[in-house]
Amino acid sequence: MKHAPRGRGFGRPGGWQQADVPDAADASDWFAGRLPSDWFDGSASVEVDREEIVVIGTLPKPDEAESDATAEGRVARFRETTRSARMQIADEAEARYGRKVAWGVKVDDKTALFTHLAVPVMTRLRQPERKVLDTLVDAGVARSRADALAWTVKLAGEHAEEWLAELRGAMKKVDDLRGEGPKL
Repeated sequence: MKHAPRGRGFGRPGGWQQADVPDAADASDWFAGRLPSDWFDGSASVEVDREEIVVIGTLPKPDEAESDATAEGRVARFRETTRSARMQIADEAEARYGRKVAWGVKVDDKTALFTHLAVPVMTRLRQPERKVLDTLVDAGVARSRADALAWTVKLAGEHAEEWLAELRGAMKKVDDLRGEGPKL
């Protein structure tokens, strides 16, 4: 029995590219045009990954200083009064970009995310890496190995953001060059 050719023979088609998910490069522009202008103070930030689009807007500042409780109340009011409109916009974006949409707001230096995805990621670790995770669990830093891994990834991301941004730029350049090349 003959098998169909499989390209390079490793990884999913396209490697780290997501050929089967619609391009979301214009998501920030789309949301800028779609969101009501009175919701946020300035433009909302739009972060996109393979599974989710997270839209976070800054709520307008009140005229006077406010307590934490007042700020929490403003967040709750925004979440409730905009729910149906946010759901409609999310449905449109999900149809356009093939990803779930999550929402959040910023008030001063605090960010409140509404319902958003927690995507399972499977990995195989050797004993030295498992020991790192177990130490974090034993020390009470994390409740489980999964929490410890998430904490470690977050910490690494904070300390390597400039390098990761450079790497993402290089990957985009490779994608652009592939798109300009001959079609096979």
